[in-house]
Amino acid sequence: MLGAARQHSCASDSGVPLAAAPQRASLVVVVDDDGALRHSLSAALVKLGYRVVEASDGEGALATMNNVQPDLVLLDVVLPGIDGIQVCRTIRGNPPTRLLPVVLLTGSAGRDARIEGLNAGASDFLTKPFDLSELEIRIRNLIAAHQMVRELDSVEQILCSIALAVEARDRSTGDHCERLSMLAHRFGQRLGLGEPQLLTLRRAGHLHDIGKIGVPDAVLLKPGPLDKEEWLVMRSHAEIGARICAPLRSLQEVVPVVRHHHERWNGSGYPDGLSGEAIPFLARVFQLADAYDALVHDRCYRRALIPDEASGLMRGESSRGAWDPELTARFCDFVADSGQ
Repeated sequence: MLGAARQHSCASDSGVPLAAAPQRASLVVVVDDDGALRHSLSAALVKLGYRVVEASDGEGALATMNNVQPDLVLLDVVLPGIDGIQVCRTIRGNPPTRLLPVVLLTGSAGRDARIEGLNAGASDFLTKPFDLSELEIRIRNLIAAHQMVRELDSVEQILCSIALAVEARDRSTGDHCERLSMLAHRFGQRLGLGEPQLLTLRRAGHLHDIGKIGVPDAVLLKPGPLDKEEWLVMRSHAEIGARICAPLRSLQEVVPVVRHHHERWNGSGYPDGLSGEAIPFLARVFQLADAYDALVHDRCYRRALIPDEASGLMRGESSRGAWDPELTARFCDFVADSGQ
């Protein structure tokens, strides 16, 4: 049976200066099976200007979070049914809540309990009985950090939406961005790259051509060959895309891939004419996936190639200076082994 969930509205108290409250009414979920402690904790948070939702057990907490979007969870470790550690793991494993701050409330200050909580993804700990002033400071700091992360995440989502809109202008590319994101990620795994680099490749898959928003339809959608002036306009998309992504700190590792995925090993690429290892490594990894995906899907100017044809063409292009020869060989082996 689900635990009870109760929401408290914001309230002020003449004894608590409102200047100490958050700029907006952040929502805190308080989860504890001790009703008296839960109610008193909730009342204290309401006085500080927070909205509060209560739950008395783990199942009730998870059900509540399906209906509201909290800014922080105060979670007792010892709960009936699903304990707080498992609730924390579930929160971390769910994409909509994976970044949500979770403060574990525990009656034990022991090292083992803290290690178990950290392994579950806890953001912080408070040992009962706790000081309300300390609790308020920790909550305020964690919520402020979470809001900044959420704002950055929202900006990334907006940029990805723009990139999808750009892709939709050219029907011949289909779901190129999503396919490319997955292909680059799998090739990165084959190379043994770490999660930060894999994340960069996935993001680059969606954002690499966002600069085409600055390319007119007359150029982007032209069915025949581009003339010299049109080609200069088309090439500008790499620089435009890098400028769009550059202000966002979370995309700093993506910017070099966006800017340099059209460079060539022999220096004949654009926008900067980089050659060899001067081309950023992840850009060299990414451009192989980009080229391959383009080759094995129909375009308005040619039919799709079968995988063996595409790999053979890429090996030939690499021998003439298009791409990193070692990475090209590893990519073609990856394609053959994975049946792409």
